[in-house]
Amino acid sequence: MTASVLPTLKGAAPKISFVSLGCPKALVDSERILTHLRAEGYELSRRHDGADVVIVNTCGFLDSAKAESLAAIGEAMAENGRVIVTGCMGAQPEEIRAKYPNLLAVTGPQAYESVVAAVHEAVPPAHDPFFDLVPPQGVKLTPRHYAYLKISEGCNNRCTFCIIPSLRGDLVSRPAGDVLREAEKLVKAGVKELLVVSQDTSAYGVDIRYAASPWRDREVRAKFADLAGELGQLGAWVRLHYVYPYPHVDEVIPLMAEGRVLPYLDMPLQHASPSVLKRMRRPGNQERQLERIRRWREVCPDLAIRSTFIVGFPGETDAEFEELLAWIREAKLERVGCFEFEPVGGAVANGLGDPVPPELKAERKRRFMEAQQVVSLRLQKARIGKRLPVIIDEAGPGLAKGRSKYDAPEIDGAVHVTSRRPLRVGDIVTVKIERADAYDLYGSAV
Repeated sequence: MTASVLPTLKGAAPKISFVSLGCPKALVDSERILTHLRAEGYELSRRHDGADVVIVNTCGFLDSAKAESLAAIGEAMAENGRVIVTGCMGAQPEEIRAKYPNLLAVTGPQAYESVVAAVHEAVPPAHDPFFDLVPPQGVKLTPRHYAYLKISEGCNNRCTFCIIPSLRGDLVSRPAGDVLREAEKLVKAGVKELLVVSQDTSAYGVDIRYAASPWRDREVRAKFADLAGELGQLGAWVRLHYVYPYPHVDEVIPLMAEGRVLPYLDMPLQHASPSVLKRMRRPGNQERQLERIRRWREVCPDLAIRSTFIVGFPGETDAEFEELLAWIREAKLERVGCFEFEPVGGAVANGLGDPVPPELKAERKRRFMEAQQVVSLRLQKARIGKRLPVIIDEAGPGLAKGRSKYDAPEIDGAVHVTSRRPLRVGDIVTVKIERADAYDLYGSAV
């Protein structure tokens, strides 16, 4: 028997085991691959050793992510031995092949056809045309009540700490009509929350000059605010991720005030010192960001902003770090993450020199998070006594766990809910908040 083809029993559907690593954009890639394979009759296996082939969708953004990807590949090789690798790390296959030379195939990100072709070569499909194997919304790796909606691929920015454009290419926006049709299918299938993702969400449409495309009885431009407004009419929560602070973001804030889009912005700012931002080569006029945030909150007082920041960027001085601390105390962002700078192979920042010592990076991260926790706790306590809509993610007898409109799944806080009536996953219930800590809220369903 050759290594390339493993026949299955006559009449038995070939089985695929799948590992998806990395960000929500990669998760959408995984869903697309699985949807295609499921339509061809492949079944999904929960175990590597029970599958005909294993697909590992890798992340290559940081060295730590590469290590996780290599470990996942190694586990799949040990348990199965018939492994196809795809994703961001697959764009640089030499490192993978050097460690695992017997992989069936290695493909880069967004290479759906190459992955499917590699699966076909490894184990041909046994499709039964008498059965409809795929639901209209496709195969999803998220719970039924929420889904990621990718509106574009790639990125035109050239941030010095990032290699995503070299892995995924420049910005390629989807037509607005295509995005809206996918969103409509998801909502009809029971999705209660649409999480809009891309590498640079607020740049959506610039590459296709905001071209309009048909949707229902009208034409919709491929513009960030136009798309958000249309999504807000589908009857689901709409949450916006990876929104760079370009001026036209102002156009979306009134949609939040009107309740058409969740009052939530995931905005990766990365730093607040103008000199550090210049070395990072970050887009947008972030020096004036405090003023813009104040204006946004005047329009939508309920607005919650989450962001991520990097400490210990090459050359970061004590004064620049103090600028960052002063900024987060004044900005009063609801949700904040902090990461120590980590060199990534091929990133321009690696050549900037003047590295910050590891122990100083760790100390700055600790001080940053301590300062933010003071801000977060004050904002959280201000919600005590309020009644908030909460979407339920986990349900049990008398106790459930969910999220408010201020919290995205897996990255933000949670709302712990006591209830006398049974609650189901996906329910949106009103909860009276009774207690708070720096990250989570606690209350009772009313």
